[in-house]
Amino acid sequence: MNQIQPYNPKHKVRIVTAASLFDGHDAAINIMRRIIQATGVEVIHLGHDRSVEEVVNTAIQEDVQAIAMTSYQGGHTEYFIYMYDLLQEKGAGHIKIFGGGGGVILPEEIEELMNYGITRIYAPDDGREMGLQGMINDLVEKADFAPAAEVLPKTEKIQIALQEKDVNVLARLISMAENNHDVFLEKFRAVETASSVPVLGITGTGGAGKSSLVDELVRRFLNDFPDKNLGIISVDPSKRKTGGALLGDRIRMNAINSPRVYMRSLATRQSNLALSKHVQEAVDVLKAAQYDLIILETSGIGQSDTEILEHSDVSLYVMTPEFGAATQLEKIDMLDFADLVSINKFDKRGAQDALRDVKKQYMRNHQLWEVDQKDLPVYGTIASQFNDPGMNKLYSEIIKTLNAKTEANFESTFSATDELSEKIFVIPPARTRYLSEIAENNRSYDDTAATQAEVAQKLYGIFKTLDTVTGELPKLDKTGLILNDAAEDQDLAKLLLAEFDKVKMNLDPYNWEVILGWQDKVNRYKDPVYTFKVRDKEIKIETHSESLSHSQIPKVALPKYQAWGDILKWVLQENVPGEFPYTAGLYPFKRTGEDPTRMFAGEGGPERTNRRFHYVSMGLPAKRLSTAFDSVTLYGNDPDHRPDIYGKIGNAGVSICCLDDAKKLYSGFDLANPMTSVSMTINGPAPMLLGFFMNAAVDQACEKYITENNLEDEVEQTIQSIYKENGLDRPAYNGELPEGNNGLGLMLLGVTGDQVLPADVYSKIKEETIKQVRGTVQADILKEDQAQNTCIFSTEFALRLMGDVQEYFIENQVRNFYSVSISGYHIAEAGANPITQLAFTLANGFTYVEYYLSRGMDINKFGPNLSFFFSNGIDPEYAVIGRVARRIWSKALKHKYGANPRAQMLKYHIQTSGRSLHAQEIDFNDIRTTLQALYAIYDNCNSLHTNAYDEAITTPTEESVRRAMAIQLIINKELGLAKNENPIQGAFIIEELTDIVEEAVLTEFDRITERGGVLGAMETMYQRSKIQEESLYYETLKHNGDFPIIGVNTFLSSKGSPTVKPAEVIRATEAEKQSQINTLTKLHKAYEDEAENALRKVQEAAINNDNIFEQLMEATKICSLGQITAALFEVGGQYRRNM
Repeated sequence: MNQIQPYNPKHKVRIVTAASLFDGHDAAINIMRRIIQATGVEVIHLGHDRSVEEVVNTAIQEDVQAIAMTSYQGGHTEYFIYMYDLLQEKGAGHIKIFGGGGGVILPEEIEELMNYGITRIYAPDDGREMGLQGMINDLVEKADFAPAAEVLPKTEKIQIALQEKDVNVLARLISMAENNHDVFLEKFRAVETASSVPVLGITGTGGAGKSSLVDELVRRFLNDFPDKNLGIISVDPSKRKTGGALLGDRIRMNAINSPRVYMRSLATRQSNLALSKHVQEAVDVLKAAQYDLIILETSGIGQSDTEILEHSDVSLYVMTPEFGAATQLEKIDMLDFADLVSINKFDKRGAQDALRDVKKQYMRNHQLWEVDQKDLPVYGTIASQFNDPGMNKLYSEIIKTLNAKTEANFESTFSATDELSEKIFVIPPARTRYLSEIAENNRSYDDTAATQAEVAQKLYGIFKTLDTVTGELPKLDKTGLILNDAAEDQDLAKLLLAEFDKVKMNLDPYNWEVILGWQDKVNRYKDPVYTFKVRDKEIKIETHSESLSHSQIPKVALPKYQAWGDILKWVLQENVPGEFPYTAGLYPFKRTGEDPTRMFAGEGGPERTNRRFHYVSMGLPAKRLSTAFDSVTLYGNDPDHRPDIYGKIGNAGVSICCLDDAKKLYSGFDLANPMTSVSMTINGPAPMLLGFFMNAAVDQACEKYITENNLEDEVEQTIQSIYKENGLDRPAYNGELPEGNNGLGLMLLGVTGDQVLPADVYSKIKEETIKQVRGTVQADILKEDQAQNTCIFSTEFALRLMGDVQEYFIENQVRNFYSVSISGYHIAEAGANPITQLAFTLANGFTYVEYYLSRGMDINKFGPNLSFFFSNGIDPEYAVIGRVARRIWSKALKHKYGANPRAQMLKYHIQTSGRSLHAQEIDFNDIRTTLQALYAIYDNCNSLHTNAYDEAITTPTEESVRRAMAIQLIINKELGLAKNENPIQGAFIIEELTDIVEEAVLTEFDRITERGGVLGAMETMYQRSKIQEESLYYETLKHNGDFPIIGVNTFLSSKGSPTVKPAEVIRATEAEKQSQINTLTKLHKAYEDEAENALRKVQEAAINNDNIFEQLMEATKICSLGQITAALFEVGGQYRRNM
């Protein structure tokens, strides 16, 4: 493979990069932007989940030549077209648009977009032909032009344009100052600059959190002064080697997307300086535009840099507690000159000492011997934490200093307290070693098991020697061996017996019980019927099935070991299914009549997905519904006419924005029936969707009560009077009910049970129903931050919401519903290998355990509400992923946390790999999926979702979903060996792999501990960079052919196996999109008075530290998803993106 040389741009090229959504695309755009930077480009990276408006505004303010986007998950055509239209409308039609999105953007869509005016959409085949660098070279070359100076008005009109804050003119003038200095001077000479505009200069060490801190200041300033405008200039260093630069400040900022803010990122374009030499001109341009405040942020500086002072009226120096010894402070020049100092990241070790030392140094430098320590302008802040008291104090001091030192007159109404910044710890600091403690606990268990097995082996040796010496096999009892009288008189036998008793002192009495009971255990599985108890119910199961050849096939096969050491080691590390450490499975036998098959659906409006659910579950006794939501729902938004939202409604998932949608979605399925379980793949807005689901189940139960008590007419009259009063049409299920849907759940559309039934009746129904519902909501926010990125709230707040849900479950005895599905699937999707997937997922699981324990919850109460979700794959380690997970979890929960057997059981759902679905030769995908399904079923997974072969290019069709389900049904119903429930136990390679993977996971636990536990590692983005590294490694091997993939890079067809065009493409229809917007409009009208009150109660619960989910259960009855999300942003803070 020849290395392609990077293109060398002739002009200073600036490009905005972003992902319209999430998932692997967040990783992909990151890899792309790195290569674009290395090709000598200044890149403004915005990260994931960006609206068209945000991207376009950025592109114009930053005066770039191009936008490079990754967009998929439906709605991509509307997204790109809207972007093109908006650029034209805002007078920036010269900015070129580049995009990609895997096989999901179809060839005819690419053609349509490029005909419309999009410069280039790259398809997977382009990547194969050109390689990554080749694609980037093509993009940069097309963007290598000097933006035309024509867009500037005549010199005399520039003044007017600036005063009107014409963004295009502002942006172009700043670029001109950088690229074409003489013309700039000529154009700008006559413009008057308002010298009175105050400039706040912010400087500090690299990585001190300056961008987050600026964002927090901006948010407070905009709230404090609703009519003032703000200009921000942010400088980042250029790379000397390539000339490229990562202008990474915008990605950290959420508050700047406001019409009252102009932001410009500048690259230094020279080495060894923290500022660009054109900074002053940029500041002058903003002054001429009469912004009320200008914030100038430098790139990270060293100890001797003070350049910011020449350009600012008030200066703020940002540092962290980790500056080394106190003597280092004497070298920091800025401590001589800064008006204010912020010690950010105040949650780090030694923060209080740092505050004391910096104050002392500040006092010495400024000769402020008489000033009280607490009045010195040095503040501890945690900018990453929402509504941090230290940030509040810093903000109000900045405003006071600006008023004192400049002609500014900011009349602030912001009130700050004197509280210090205090980290709201998710994991108490004393517990940060939890993962290494678990690794030590599990290794100690293994060491004990090995030494005990050795003792048992010695005892067996003596036992067999006695047999040889006396000619008779000794009998065993609780105390040891029993010989007959004649044998006991022999001297050698006496000696051996004494030695036996001496060695047996080293054997745990429990382990002697294992040896005594082994033969009984073997016989229980040989008997035709096996009896066991589950929650006080006696269950009888046949132990054998009969083949067509009339052989008796055992459901569980036991080893034929004779020696006690081998038996003991097997019982302690493997054991039969249903016994600790649960390596072979959680239950003695699989449930009869309930396969682990999941019915998967999610497309269009709730009615279409409801029809699909009824179609795929027809005739199957257990209804296990797996729901995928569209990206509008995944990000907590409401359906809207705005094109970049409109395009996504009901694409690649179902659109659900309120309780009525949820009622229609699950109508005809009895949600309180033990044979029904519902899984919802939703993370950021999980608590709201869970509220919709729970209320839908409660209203179904109310409906059953109404029917049983013949109250239909009475209730109908009540509903009619409600709708007569508000003058709206009642919501209805659109279209015919599908076969199998008896209409359950639709009687109370548009109302809730508490509006039509007496309060006491309703609350009794609610109490009983939520105890019965089965299913899971994904809700795992840690893996979102590490891999997939549908985070919408700040991580701390999202974790608090999860804890509130779990607490509500405990208080209301919700025992059959999982409050979280701790997911490795998305970690694998983003590119992690199987060991990393397993290690990160279990580590996240133990983090929830520690967090819930720190909130005072009982492990035996919340343990059973935790479930796991893994991806499968083709790698050898995937053959043992379930058994290793069960084994690690149970050893830790039993011996480290003292949990009961129910909490020791790790229940997991598995989905076949999405990464091994290729857009070429898609028929071959079913072969890969079949092999992975075999891995999962042989490993005794609790439930399984087999991907459809066409998911690489479209939402699965009815035909492809049936084929996917047939794969696992054939294995379960037809494959003879699968009638045995522990087929991989006893295989040498499986035992070897289990040991290898188990040790690798424990080693990874230690690595994460070194970085401060899971949350500490997330701060330095350890997980994300490891996942991206592994992703790139796989892609490289795939690209150069070292890792053969049939029909992708080897064994290609005569046509070269191009990307397949699907025969049927699933997209939401116009009618469905309109219907969703219509539902929402009616809901807002019907409850316009009550909604505000419900949302206020949710916010109050958040502020007063009450249970938020309790209030969400009420709010989800009458509010839409978007309303609740917006209300929670105000009290919990928005997620801050990372690189």
